[in-house]
Amino acid sequence: MYAADGFVAIRDIAPKAETHLLVLPERHVASFREISEFPAEEAKRMLDFVAETARKAGLEDYRVVVNVGEGAGQTVFHLHWHVLGGRVWGLAG
Repeated sequence: MYAADGFVAIRDIAPKAETHLLVLPERHVASFREISEFPAEEAKRMLDFVAETARKAGLEDYRVVVNVGEGAGQTVFHLHWHVLGGRVWGLAG
């Protein structure tokens, strides 16, 4: 859907909101626990890309969620950010 140097955003195949996008770094990192593996500049670019993805999707109000570990619901062990907008189903407030 969207791409930038080192990052990609795609639609979630099992959406939990009217708009549900996943933002992934191309570099493999298993979860947010390993975020320190990204140099500060690259981590900032990743956050900027998350915000830009939401803007490009036309979202003004949205959630950004990162599940860390199985106990938190992480099922894909490659760092990714959920960007959810519109009506959200099945997530605690």
